[in-house]
Amino acid sequence: MLLIGELAELAGTSPRTLRYYEEHGLVRATRDANGYRQYDDAELRVVHEIRTLLASGFGLDDIRPFVACLRAGNSAGHVCPDSVAVLRRKIAEVDDYLGQLTEVRERLHDQLSQALEHRETRCRTTP
Repeated sequence: MLLIGELAELAGTSPRTLRYYEEHGLVRATRDANGYRQYDDAELRVVHEIRTLLASGFGLDDIRPFVACLRAGNSAGHVCPDSVAVLRRKIAEVDDYLGQLTEVRERLHDQLSQALEHRETRCRTTP
């Protein structure tokens, strides 16, 4: 069993962040006789999964299936059907963003080309 400070140090986060995860039902703690939070060693793996997914742009609600998958005894959080569904949805979101960015890039490229063409035309007509 780990105290909150120990888990935070091992996970590379803060006790405040662990309490936040706990408030949102992602991390589980028990209380000892003095009221201190104690975490099972397996929670380190859960916290690493949460932090990895957050860094990849996932929200807390999106992370829940991955945590549930780990808690079910799976070797990874992404192997369960609910996790796969979230991954598919996130890939579709990224593809949509890429499409939007491609359109913006094309518009900017067109504007730049027009500006350069206008500049060259203006320079040739100026004596």
